[in-house]
Amino acid sequence: MPTIKPTSGSKIEKIIARLQKRIAEGQFEEQYEASQETRLVAARYTKQGNFDAAIDILANVSQSLLKAGAGGSGGDLAVLLVDVYKQGQIKPDGESKGRLLSCLRLFDSGEPTRKKFVKEAIEWSKKLGDYPAGDPELHHVIGALYAEEHETDEAERHLILGTKESAEVLSRMEYEWYKEDEAHTAASYCARAVLPYLLMANVRAANVSYRTFVSALVTENKGLAVQDVSSNGGSDIRIFPSLPLLNFLGLLLLAVQKGSPDLFRNLKVKYNPNIQELGDAWDTALEMIAEMYFGIQRPRQSNPLFDMMGSLFGGGGLPGAGAGGGGRQTRRVEAPAAEGLD
Repeated sequence: MPTIKPTSGSKIEKIIARLQKRIAEGQFEEQYEASQETRLVAARYTKQGNFDAAIDILANVSQSLLKAGAGGSGGDLAVLLVDVYKQGQIKPDGESKGRLLSCLRLFDSGEPTRKKFVKEAIEWSKKLGDYPAGDPELHHVIGALYAEEHETDEAERHLILGTKESAEVLSRMEYEWYKEDEAHTAASYCARAVLPYLLMANVRAANVSYRTFVSALVTENKGLAVQDVSSNGGSDIRIFPSLPLLNFLGLLLLAVQKGSPDLFRNLKVKYNPNIQELGDAWDTALEMIAEMYFGIQRPRQSNPLFDMMGSLFGGGGLPGAGAGGGGRQTRRVEAPAAEGLD
């Protein structure tokens, strides 16, 4: 992990060194006093408009406290660091994000202030960055960390909004989660990545997630019956006689690539009995996908926000979702260039 080098001169370096020494040698009370002194010093520099100095002090001392196991104090200073970013109009770049990610990796998984820190970091990147849903790199690292800790809901929220590397991380997590369930439930876990990515108009990630899940499934289940089928367009797909809904997901991706409403309708008819076995779990997602990719208007009498994705966007960020069933029309997504499923 890179060490943050203060850029505000020898005076700031001396302050940081003194506070870090107190933290390293002290007990809880001294660590707490060091955090309080850090707050006062950072507030003074912030008031003066010397944001670089405040950032240097907060970043270094918060990391020292987190390393020393003082998660509460260290976490509070990390949250304050984000607040100074906002006050100083510091935009997300490699350096500013690097400080936050260095702090993030030092939190204990059970530290309560970590969740607040993550929330504030994402909000900062929304406000001052280029991405309305938050910086993809932050989402990826946060999501990957949650995936390692088997915090599946939190991991999904962030990885769906992450980088091009996120799809594989997400699908591997979903596959590990699936292995704890019954064999026939494979499609339900694969869909937790494929359908949200399609709703985000990220067809590439949807394909990567599908391929990653299916590859792991075939590799770890040598006795599983599978047939490789090539389409006229040159795309390859694997068919699993015992897993019809997994076949549906693969063929859905193929239909999206072709932009074929007829193919989509035929798939819905063929696999409708299997889809109905899930209850209404996929209904709204498929209605929205039908409108986005095939121009098939969805019913307007129901709220388009569905349970699987509701927590991801806080109740209002799905493509085309309004306040109720009569929300604005879902954005039509043009069929992407064909991408192989090998």
